[in-house]
Parts: sequence; C-alpha cells; structure tokens
Amino acid sequence: MTDTMPEPQPASFGPVVSTAELAETLDGPAGLRPVVLDVRWRLLGPPGAESYRDGHLPGAVFLDVDADLAGAAGPAGRHPLPEPGDLQRVLRAAGVRADRPVVAYDDADSSVAARAWWLLRWAGHDRVAVLDGGFAAWRAEGRPVTTEVPAPRDGDVTVEPGQLLVLDADGAAALARDGVLLDARAHERYTGDHEPVDPRGGHIPGARNAPFATQVETDGHWRSPERLREHFAALGIDFGTSAPGESAAGAYCGSGITASSVVLALERAGRTTPAALYAGSWSNWSADPDRPAATGERPG
Repeated sequence: MTDTMPEPQPASFGPVVSTAELAETLDGPAGLRPVVLDVRWRLLGPPGAESYRDGHLPGAVFLDVDADLAGAAGPAGRHPLPEPGDLQRVLRAAGVRADRPVVAYDDADSSVAARAWWLLRWAGHDRVAVLDGGFAAWRAEGRPVTTEVPAPRDGDVTVEPGQLLVLDADGAAALARDGVLLDARAHERYTGDHEPVDPRGGHIPGARNAPFATQVETDGHWRSPERLREHFAALGIDFGTSAPGESAAGAYCGSGITASSVVLALERAGRTTPAALYAGSWSNWSADPDRPAATGERPG
C-alpha cells in the first residue's frame, strides 16, 4: 500500500488572526491563501479609498462601507443591512469563495473590520477573521505594503442571510428591558452630552454603555479573551449556555457598524450564543420621535 500525504487545507481563522499568521498563509500556496478585504472607513472622513490607494496589504481588495457593506441610508438607518443579492455580487467581485477563509482589516481598532466579519457570518460564511492590530500593526512590523490593485478571480460565495441574530427597534427595546443591550458608542454620545451625527442624543432606555474602544489595547490589538470576559461580565453578560436561537445579549451603536465589534468581542470572550445586533442602531431609533431617549450616566 502506498502512503499518500493529506491534501493541504486552507487556514481556518476566526474571529481574530495575528499578523504573523496572516503573513504565513499569504506566503503559502496560492490556492490556500485567504481573501483579504481592506475596509478602512472613518465616520467623518477622509474616505478609506484614499488610504487604500496610498498602500495596502498585498492582494487586498478594497470594499467601501457605505457603498458595499450597507444599503442605502433611510428610515432603517444610516447603514442598514445590504440586500442579500447586492452583498453577494460585492463579495463575489472581491473574490470571496466558499472554500477560502476571509480576513478583514481597517486602520484603527478593528471595529470597522468587524462589520465585514459580521456580514460574512450573517451571510453564512463561517471562516472569517479580523486582523489583530490592523493595517497599523502590519506596517509597524515592516511587512510588505503595495499600491498595486489586484484583479481577483470571481468568487462563488452564496449569501444565505440570517445566520446571526438581528434586532429591530422593538426587539432592542425588549432586550434592554429583559436582557442586556450594550451601547457601543463613546460615553459622551451615550449620555447625550454630544451627538455629532444623529437627530438627537441619548441612549435606548435600559441599555448599558460599552464603548467599542474599550475592547482593544492602546496599540490597537484586541484584549485577551480573559480580559474581555471580565469586561463584559462586569456589564452583566451571562457566559452560560443559552437555549438554541435565543440571546440574552445584544449590541447597537450609531448605525450598526462598530456594534459589530461587540458581537465579535463577545465571541472572542467565550460566549457560546452569538449576541444579537440592532442593525439600525441609534440612527434608526432616534429618527422616530415616538421612541424615548434616556440621557445621563444611568441606563434609564
């Protein structure tokens, strides 16, 4: 009998991958390399596409948060979920395949990269990660950067939405009352002292403030699972198992972008049931004058 070597398999990342791990796979066989997505974006600009043109990871494809990873702004919020067919076209054009892992990065605290992670998971792709430390860590370590724009082969991913839990406004209100709803915005937006974007300030009554920036260290790397677990436990998160299809935890932010990082952080911390995402977030809630707004330090 002739011994045969097993076929090499693609790496299985998630939810966070180190720069060293990503670099190793990018240097490996072409057929096993992950798809890399550059999703740099800033709430008040400048556009992430400018940063991408100045330099990006080799082979990385740029996706625009506003145009590619969200639907048109309107009553549902500033960054509603994209239509499944639209998202599938975007992902296939970026080369996303069902049999290849995907790594997303931004140039801040991974909260924007987490939007790509969350969308792919919601769409049914379960081998997705964000790059720990993002573009800043990659560049600081002297790893290769290019201005060459790749022309990826069309992917074959099929978007099957609904694989992660999504809340509407009523669901968010109920969770804030009966479970734990985390507000991922900065403290001054939660209290209502400063609201730079949406119609009015404050927070959903009962929501607890968990600024997304507290999930990473000062250098932009994710906190350890142990530290994240302590952080969320102090906010009332239950790390016991829940019944299938149920979630006693959820998150929202300004428009559903950075709250995705709370869902990711809870998974990294060891929560077995994925937290729900209020996709419309405060941009949806605050636009409805019949929805109450709490202000100040207390959940309300």
